[in-house]
Amino acid sequence: MRAIALLILLTPLWVAPALADKLDFLPGIAPADHTRFVSEATGRPYHIFVRLPLDYDETEQSYPTVYALDGDLLFPILGANHYLLSFDEETVPEAIVVGIAYGTFDPENGNYRTVDYSTPPLPPEFRQGVDDGGSDGGAAKFQKFISDELIPMIEGKYRADPARRILIGQSRGAHFVLYSAYTQPDLFWGRIASNPSLKPGEDLFFGDLSEIPSSNSHLFFSSGERDIERLRKEALALFDHLSKQERTPWRLRTKTMENETHATGVTNVYRDAMKWFFTDEGRDDEARD
Repeated sequence: MRAIALLILLTPLWVAPALADKLDFLPGIAPADHTRFVSEATGRPYHIFVRLPLDYDETEQSYPTVYALDGDLLFPILGANHYLLSFDEETVPEAIVVGIAYGTFDPENGNYRTVDYSTPPLPPEFRQGVDDGGSDGGAAKFQKFISDELIPMIEGKYRADPARRILIGQSRGAHFVLYSAYTQPDLFWGRIASNPSLKPGEDLFFGDLSEIPSSNSHLFFSSGERDIERLRKEALALFDHLSKQERTPWRLRTKTMENETHATGVTNVYRDAMKWFFTDEGRDDEARD
């Protein structure tokens, strides 16, 4: 008995709580769920994380739902950030935040962002670690996964408002956000494209927008003033192209984020976009900075 007592005393305290790795111990992103989801559209697995509003179980209301690409990074950042944003900004409501993650950063072992977020045809260097029989895969299949599989699952399980879906992507993820805006504008009510990497596949974005049907959606397209030089030039060129269109299929706001770099300004982009989305409801004007 003395030996057992001594063992207990010498055991580090951190091994005692068996649930210490649970998201419920991080109230900034809890309550939260996790599901490993194998997509029929892409044939690949995804880790889906869902952060619910703190008062979710105390209400019967439906909530705006934010779908975050690169959820491996953006889910923990934006899940907690959205709570703070809704606390400080009275126009921004609480929201369900969905992270679409791969569970790894390694393209050879499961991170297929360069395939999923890209407009085909894909160059060989974008197909690292992927063998799908020679087809391009890419954005069309990934969008089908989101529209036909993920959104029905989320809206069937949670009180997610189908009229207030929001998609956010950073860098290559922003390429997909723009692709979605051009090809299926009504799928999301709000889209946030932060510092997109437009190449390869940029021809779609510089085409004629007149054949894309109008929708009641918003596109917030931002570029950091200190973004990677090539990406900054691409974004400014697309800003200019969009400004010359007679009409756009969405309410559009293009914005240079002052003094922001490529990756670290995403929370400021998110804040500005969400404030615009929820104060712009019912307005017919377009805004460009």
